[in-house]
Amino acid sequence: MFSIFGVFKRVYAAFISPPHPPNVEDNDASPPLKIGILGAAAIAPHALVLPAKSHPEVELYAVAARDISRAENFAKKHGFKRWYGGKDGYQDLLDDPAVDMVYNPLPNGLHYEWTMKALAAGKHVLLEKPSGNTAEETRRMFSLANQKGLVLLEAFHYRFHPAIQRVRAIIDNGELGAIKEVNAALTLPKGMAGNDDDIRMKYDLGGGAMMDCGCYPLSCVRYLASSNPTAVISATAVRYPRDPRIDTGTTANLTFASSKPGEEPVRSTIRCDFAVPPRWGFIPHWPEISVRAVCERGSIDVFNFVMPVIYHSITVRPDGDVPRTERAYTFEGGKGEEWWSTYRYQLEAFVDKVKGRTPQTWVSPEDSIANMEWIEKIYEESGLGSRPQSTYVLPTA
Repeated sequence: MFSIFGVFKRVYAAFISPPHPPNVEDNDASPPLKIGILGAAAIAPHALVLPAKSHPEVELYAVAARDISRAENFAKKHGFKRWYGGKDGYQDLLDDPAVDMVYNPLPNGLHYEWTMKALAAGKHVLLEKPSGNTAEETRRMFSLANQKGLVLLEAFHYRFHPAIQRVRAIIDNGELGAIKEVNAALTLPKGMAGNDDDIRMKYDLGGGAMMDCGCYPLSCVRYLASSNPTAVISATAVRYPRDPRIDTGTTANLTFASSKPGEEPVRSTIRCDFAVPPRWGFIPHWPEISVRAVCERGSIDVFNFVMPVIYHSITVRPDGDVPRTERAYTFEGGKGEEWWSTYRYQLEAFVDKVKGRTPQTWVSPEDSIANMEWIEKIYEESGLGSRPQSTYVLPTA
């Protein structure tokens, strides 16, 4: 049952004042991982700072920004011990031997260079999605991480939450039969994102709706279909008037192979948009963050698969039976609290991996590479083409 009190309680704990865990700073056998953040990005507090405050095995240690005053303000506001700035600020953070792991929320076009530099410096990396501008960049980053024996994770945080995993379980258990169609959307009203000075509108920085919000629905349909697409049937982009190389919205129709040999392919439509115009010129649209899977004997509709801790619903409609609505905030018998955000579950998995434990779930290198490959295929079909590949070359010893 929907509860306003429950929403408030989860939001307060996840995004305002997370409970503080027991301090393990003096545990020499397993010292906390010291976190360094490249860039005082707006996403960082929700994506890592707040989740870290409730994790007993991490420490907010250092932040770097091009403007040292911005780095200092960010550090003091969020409880970091050190800050770096200026033209060498990012590298200074990477050169700090105390930093164990780096969070890279820089613009897409800088993901490759600074992730390669972080890995070369011996740091584990939590990398914002999309992982790079091209699949080749992604492939090289994971190759270096493997060579160095380091953890590199593309931050598809929604994958770590019980909600989307419950949807996958319903599909996989055969209750509704084989999947026939799977669609996903992430659209935002005009003005909420993608303004003229937004980095997401800069082609050289890997901008575009398909890169930003489009990577989510693509990842989601691939996850629920348990495979990669077989083809991009069509892709249409709404071009940004000030730079037609940038899409403010994209719709793509894909096919996946059926799980039953000889049957029609699984159909899929993904939609992304960060500039949905208002109704009648002045009433803004509500964000659409949805998934729908149609199976042989019923369907599943998911509301808010990206940020389910706030509120979500999983509506299962078996053919000829009574529909039911489920919600999943925790794993039965596993780690987690009802107020854990997708980011908090993700951080738990990341720390488990670095500490040599088995995480509850993981986004594999192959998964990240494939997602970028299909982003590029969609851009190619839409006529926009891939985002520019980084020219950075990692120096050889």
